[in-house]
Amino acid sequence: MSLSASAENVSTGDTQSCDSGNMCLELALEGERLCKAGDCRAGVAFFQAAIQAGTDDLRTLSAIYSQLGNAYFYLGDYVKAMQFHKHDLTLARTMGDKLGEAKSSGNLGNTLKVMGKFDEAMICCKRHLEISRELKDKLSEGRALYNLGNVYHAKGKHIGRVGQQDPGEFPEDVRECLQQAVFYYEENLKLMREINDTAAQGRACGNLGNTYYLLGDFQQAIQYHHERLKIAREFGDKAAERRAYSNLGNSHIFLGEFEKAAEHYKRTLVLAQELCDKAIEAQACYSLGNTYTLLRDYPTAIEYHLRHLHIAQNLMDRIGEGRACWSLGNAHSAMGNHEKALHYATRHLEISKEVGDTVGQATAQMNITDLRKALGLPEGELSPDSLKLVSSFENQPSPALRRYRVRRDSMNHLDIIKLTPDAKARNNAEAALQHTPVPIQHSDQSGDDEDSFFDLLSRFQSERMDDQRCSLSVTSENKENCNSNTPAHNSLNGEGQDELLDLIVGMQSKRMDEQRVALPHLPGLCPPASGGPDDNFLEMLMRCQGERLEDQRSSLPSSIGDQPGSTVPDEDFFSLIMRLQSGRMEDQRATVPHPLK
Repeated sequence: MSLSASAENVSTGDTQSCDSGNMCLELALEGERLCKAGDCRAGVAFFQAAIQAGTDDLRTLSAIYSQLGNAYFYLGDYVKAMQFHKHDLTLARTMGDKLGEAKSSGNLGNTLKVMGKFDEAMICCKRHLEISRELKDKLSEGRALYNLGNVYHAKGKHIGRVGQQDPGEFPEDVRECLQQAVFYYEENLKLMREINDTAAQGRACGNLGNTYYLLGDFQQAIQYHHERLKIAREFGDKAAERRAYSNLGNSHIFLGEFEKAAEHYKRTLVLAQELCDKAIEAQACYSLGNTYTLLRDYPTAIEYHLRHLHIAQNLMDRIGEGRACWSLGNAHSAMGNHEKALHYATRHLEISKEVGDTVGQATAQMNITDLRKALGLPEGELSPDSLKLVSSFENQPSPALRRYRVRRDSMNHLDIIKLTPDAKARNNAEAALQHTPVPIQHSDQSGDDEDSFFDLLSRFQSERMDDQRCSLSVTSENKENCNSNTPAHNSLNGEGQDELLDLIVGMQSKRMDEQRVALPHLPGLCPPASGGPDDNFLEMLMRCQGERLEDQRSSLPSSIGDQPGSTVPDEDFFSLIMRLQSGRMEDQRATVPHPLK
């Protein structure tokens, strides 16, 4: 629910609710305005002030929690974002607001995904999907499908990052996650086509292209990236167009189509310059430099690598600067310019030491050793630590260093055919002769992760559940009844059943009270004012009850000579007692006898 809707509810409510919630709502609306304007930090300050002011309107407080969670998310404070999205979820369930529960579950799932808690994020996103389908809300269902695809995609990339494999070479657990991501993205794309949401179709196509790229299906990736490019042009989205061109270039590289890749990277460079994004411009130059190296056009490759180096220096990007020096050293070495290659290799070594890049340091040391040999220079200038580092990497090379060795040798011998699809097919055929392929066991789409979560919960709670079971004691009379021909259920007569129910209620009542949600403890939730009912309430009550009150009045007995007493609203209790008892008190007085004269 939006804060504007909450404002409408408060404005139409009673006077007391309006007085207690106006300050909270005004602060929250200002926070919402600041967040929409891009100043989330100031918006958070207003939202926190709104919580300090407090309100007893659950819908207003739910909207504040949602907005505050989103603001903290954009500020990168994911712990606080998770906390407020959980508060929002609690309120939605308390109010029975299914749509609000779906929204807060989705927000919580996205936050957990960014925090790396992928399994918990899946449970939240699947709950979002379940409620959306129950409510037949297509837009909400589409968001849930998209979020689930993102969670599986992020989990697959996170697991695959451990080995740093190339696309298409990930282990089975990574491929399972990526295939699940494809399933949900395709479901999202199908639904967005049904409701004609073109922008959402573009996002789904981009993610499908990226996922198929990681799976090694580059032709399918190119197909989806072309569709993404078409939609981006239709909307004039330069940033999305730039990403599509970059992704197309990457896919063509792995297909060995280097000329097509170069054309796409050039379009990426032009769009990066139009967007004034220097970091993306440097990335495009780096990709173009590597592509022209594969095309053996080393002068053009050096030109682009020098542009990359210049931008990296201006942006103070030492890692990028080191990567540019490494690429320039390789290109100059391929051209036979060993002196310049040695210069850039030395700079690469210095930067790798500065940033603590051990793989880059070992790579630079090996380059320097090879180049000094080619120049006929002695090798004794390497320090003992450097020699030890190089030898350790040569004896037990890391995956990154092994890939560098293969690509380095391929470039030196101009053996770039190994990246083409035919060579990959031959390598896969040779591997198939040595290893029996294991078929991929696809998990059921109906929510295995959620089932495993509940299995885990059941194991933890099983002991407590057993402790709460009540065993029925069998008396001697019940034993006789059990041994007789009377059915067993007749042994519990009406009186025994009542005692059993009382026992169960007594045992469970305490636990039920402990599990109740104490809403007053939520931040910003104020209980109704405790100063008693206001004048408006009393006036309404008097109008409704006036006639019944008059009918129920009783007339007080009057003494001789006294007028009938009337009940005065402001008369205190003791005056009323004195009038009621005055006759009886007079009757009980004793007359003091007169003394004899």
